[in-house]
Amino acid sequence: MTDAPPIDRPSTFRDKQPVTAAGGFLPAVQGLRGIAAATVLAVHLYDMPKGGVYDIANPGFLPPIWPWLQSIMNVGGHGVELFFMISGFLIPASLVRHGSFWKFIRDRVMRIMPVFCVLHLLLFIVGPIVGYKFFRDIDAVSYAKIFLANLFFVPEALGLPIAQQNAWTLTYEWAFYIWFGVTFVAAIQLRNWFLAVPLIALGLAGVVLWPMSAFFIIGMLFAAVDLRIPLKGRPGLLAGVACGAIMYLALEYLHPVYGLLPGFLVFGMVLAPGSGVATALSAPLLQYCGKISYSLYLVHPFALFPLQMLGLRLVEHGVNRWLLWGAFVVLGIAASLAAGSLSYELIEVRLRRWLDRVLPHLFARPLGGVGRPV
Repeated sequence: MTDAPPIDRPSTFRDKQPVTAAGGFLPAVQGLRGIAAATVLAVHLYDMPKGGVYDIANPGFLPPIWPWLQSIMNVGGHGVELFFMISGFLIPASLVRHGSFWKFIRDRVMRIMPVFCVLHLLLFIVGPIVGYKFFRDIDAVSYAKIFLANLFFVPEALGLPIAQQNAWTLTYEWAFYIWFGVTFVAAIQLRNWFLAVPLIALGLAGVVLWPMSAFFIIGMLFAAVDLRIPLKGRPGLLAGVACGAIMYLALEYLHPVYGLLPGFLVFGMVLAPGSGVATALSAPLLQYCGKISYSLYLVHPFALFPLQMLGLRLVEHGVNRWLLWGAFVVLGIAASLAAGSLSYELIEVRLRRWLDRVLPHLFARPLGGVGRPV
C-alpha cells in the first residue's frame, strides 16, 4: 500500500505528510497535492485579471484569449476534488494512528487553523483599510457576523460573504473530519450500530445534497481495500492524464457524478507504486509544491491581490493587456510560491512547534482510544 518504507521524522513534520496507518510515506500523493494546489492557482491567474465585471466600467486586464484556452483554465478550480480524495484516503489512517478521537481532532485543529487564522486576522485587519470587497462601508455588527461566521466555516450556511477566497472548501473538510471521526468511534470503538447507522445515513444524505463530497468516498474506498491500478511507463502516464482531464471537464461542464469514475481511476494509478502517474508525481518540483500545498492553496490569493490591483491601475493608463497579463502570470507564480513557502516554514512548521509546546493538552480528553479496525 505504500511507495516507501516508514521514515523516522519528527511528529510535527509527519502529521503534515501523506502517511498511511503503518507509517509509510506516499510521494505520489504528495505530488498530487501539488497538482491540486497548482491547478487552483492557474484558474486564479486567469480569473483575477478579469476585474470585477468584464465590461467597459471595469474591463480588467485579461486580453481576449482563445476559447479553447479559456475552457482549459476554467476547469482548474476542481483541484479541490483531488484534495477531497486525498483526505478520504489519509484521514482514516490518521485517526487510527492517533488512537483517539480527541487526539485526532487536536491534530486537525493544529494542522488547519494556524494558517487559516493568521490569514483570517490579516484579512479582517487590512480589508477595511483598503476597502476590499464587502468591507466597503461595513458596519460593526455586519463585520462581527462575517468575522465569526468565517472563523467557524459557516458563512454560506448563514448567507454571508466568504472572506478567504479558497477557505470555503474547509467547510467540507471539517464536516468530513467530524462525521468520519464520530462514525468511526460509534461503529468501531463502541460497536453501537444504533448510533452508527444514522450517522452513516447522514453522510450519504450529505453526498446527495453536496455531490462533490462523494470524492471523499473514493479515497475511503482505496483506504479500505488494497486495490491499485499499476499502469506503468508512458502509457500509464497518458492514461492518468486522460482520466484526470476527463474528471476536470466532467466536474466543470457536466455534473460531479460524471467525474467519479475517472477520478477513481486516476487515484488508483496514483496509489500504485511504480505506475507512470506515480513516477511523474514524484518529481522534485511537484514534491515541493505538495509539501507547501496547504499554505500555497490558501495564501496565493493574498499574493495575487496586489498584482491584480496594480494591473487594473495600469490598464487604465493604456498599458498593453497582453504585457500586463504575461507579467501577472510570471510574477504571480513567483509571488505565490514565495508566500506559500514562507507560510509553510513560519506558520505550519515554526508556529505549529510553538503551539505544540504551549498547548500540549489541547483536546486531551480521557475517553480512551478508538481502537483498530478488525
